[in-house]
Amino acid sequence: MKLVYFASIRRALGVDEETVTPPANVRTVAALVEWLKSRGPLYAEALKNSSHLRAAVNQEHVSFDHAVGADDEIALFPPVTGGAA
Repeated sequence: MKLVYFASIRRALGVDEETVTPPANVRTVAALVEWLKSRGPLYAEALKNSSHLRAAVNQEHVSFDHAVGADDEIALFPPVTGGAA
């Protein structure tokens, strides 16, 4: 499973992507985020406000109950805001 991190998550973790093999019980984006938090204090801090996170699976925005699999690319990023320059 390929993970891609953006913005504040990337800065907090110090990496922009990684390949992981989560346990078999990680079947949704929500479960993936919870598992990532258990990987250590950097992950716990970077992903602590998971209700504010957004996710994409294979480059499509999804909800946290969306299924994930070993061959998926999952992107995690904070909410995107816009405005006039």
